[in-house]
Amino acid sequence: MRSLLIVLTVVEILIFVGALAMYLVAIARSLRRISQFLGKVTFGVRAIETQAASVGPSVTRINEQLTGIAGALEGVAVKAERVGTGS
Repeated sequence: MRSLLIVLTVVEILIFVGALAMYLVAIARSLRRISQFLGKVTFGVRAIETQAASVGPSVTRINEQLTGIAGALEGVAVKAERVGTGS
């Protein structure tokens, strides 16, 4: 009886280790696949960064021009109000 319990315990341990190994292999496979996708994403982000590099200086110039326009609009609004009220 005792030897039967020992054999069943060893079998149970082997089944547990086998299931654990199977899940570890599946996790490793998933991680490899994720690594490949992350490589593609990194490549795409670098391409976007390269293409968008010229946006920063352009936005700065546009903001400077808009600041000048905003300052001029106040005078235009005052003149339009005078024309509208007939003063």
